[in-house]
Amino acid sequence: MEYIYASMLLHSARKPITEESIKNILKAADIEADDIKVKALVAALKEVNIDDIIKSATLSVAAPVVTQATTEATTRVEEKKEEKEEKKEEVEETMAEGLGALFG
Repeated sequence: MEYIYASMLLHSARKPITEESIKNILKAADIEADDIKVKALVAALKEVNIDDIIKSATLSVAAPVVTQATTEATTRVEEKKEEKEEKKEEVEETMAEGLGALFG
């Protein structure tokens, strides 16, 4: 995971993602770099448009968050409606009791 983070850091800094730069970042974090993993990562990232991956990942993560927020908001609205209905019923009962006392 730290190899990916190192490459993301380089990408966000607009620096070239090279074996040497990834090793330097890992060394700065006191992580011993595995040469094979570093070479494989650099080779794999040469074929990838990182900006496109970030955009697609952002969209796929945002959809469930929006859905959850909408569900929570709907639940709160329904709860408030129920509370209003309960209060209305209480008022009607109180009014009925008052009329009963007048004619009772």
